[in-house]
Amino acid sequence: MKRPGLILAFLLWPLTSVAGEWNVPAEPGALSKILAQAEDGDVVKLAPGRHPGAIVIERAITLDGEGEAVVDGLDEGSVITVTVPNVTLRGLVIEGSGSSHQTIDSGVTLSKKATGAVVENNRLLGNLYGVNIHGAKDSLVADNFIEGRRDHRVNDRGNGVYVWNAPGARVEGNDVRWGRDGIFVNTSKKNAFKNNRFRDLRFAVHYMHADDSEVIGNISIGNDLGYAVMFSKRVRIIGNISIGDADHGIMLNYANSSEVRGNLVRDGGNRCTFLYNAHKNRIADNRFERCVTGIHFTAGSERNEITGNAFIGNRTQVKYVGSRWIDWSADGLGNYWSDFAAYDINGDGIADTPYRPNDRMDHILWTQPAAKLLLGAPAVQLVRWSQSAFPALLPGGVFDSRPMMQPVEIAVPPLGDSS
Repeated sequence: MKRPGLILAFLLWPLTSVAGEWNVPAEPGALSKILAQAEDGDVVKLAPGRHPGAIVIERAITLDGEGEAVVDGLDEGSVITVTVPNVTLRGLVIEGSGSSHQTIDSGVTLSKKATGAVVENNRLLGNLYGVNIHGAKDSLVADNFIEGRRDHRVNDRGNGVYVWNAPGARVEGNDVRWGRDGIFVNTSKKNAFKNNRFRDLRFAVHYMHADDSEVIGNISIGNDLGYAVMFSKRVRIIGNISIGDADHGIMLNYANSSEVRGNLVRDGGNRCTFLYNAHKNRIADNRFERCVTGIHFTAGSERNEITGNAFIGNRTQVKYVGSRWIDWSADGLGNYWSDFAAYDINGDGIADTPYRPNDRMDHILWTQPAAKLLLGAPAVQLVRWSQSAFPALLPGGVFDSRPMMQPVEIAVPPLGDSS
């Protein structure tokens, strides 16, 4: 008596195993109809073509466009809104969001309940915001191409990825272009932003109140500012590249107890690195090259450890005004300075004399720019010679007691256009 029941269960099993897959034709209303019927764990595959939005996902499904399906928000609201945990969006072309900053109209909005959402391998084109991680803890946004709008001024555009109060969120391997900020983080923590590429933006990465997070292995090219960490603690900024960013490559503004290590900033229009009221940070093994100013300290930045860095070909290596001396070396290792005619008799890799990047005339020129007219005057040259011959006349500032003889080398990956 039991055997027929077992046979019947065996025959029905393949049907129930594939019943969770839906195929959606590119027809008006088809996607909304299927989403209303799908259950948790189902896979919804979109046929090539255009699928009108906007849509709300209320089941833990996988929505897969297989690289050829377009979800079009028809210029109103967010194109896709996720309101439940464990949803995956992949292989979609997502376009046509609304234009309201008040409602944060986005290609994808991950609401507070969208814990563990995955947004991967999509193309988000021409939306006001790309992905809005609005409280979705432990979400992942990975390997997407995000291209914002160009029909607004930069400050009126949305961000490529906006992270708000989403602990554990990760943004990895994305290519972001033509928005306001590549990643803007506000009031979040324990986030990771790795191996992304940012072009033609205001800021590549913009941090506000984002403690205990990581910015690792990213590339910023031709933006107004590369990596801005503001009002945050214990942030790790490691192995990033900034090339041709107009204002700053790396900026720490009220950022404390953080690590800035192994980054390359090159060909910046203004400052390679800018520290404003930033304390107890370790800045080590970076290469700051061919900027107007290599590093600018201001507003009482104190107790920072600066060691192992290379300052190469900057018009002004250091800009720091202070009344006391600060030694930029740690554990017997200073920094490399391309303008320092150093010598190393014992061959230990450390110069035998200290390096002082600024003199009294530098301080005068910073506070009184009109004094540049006197640079060629014999009196100015006499002051500079006197201070180089008698360092005790210097007013205080930065010096490096253990300058390095060789600079740190940082490899640059291929930077070709990936669009």
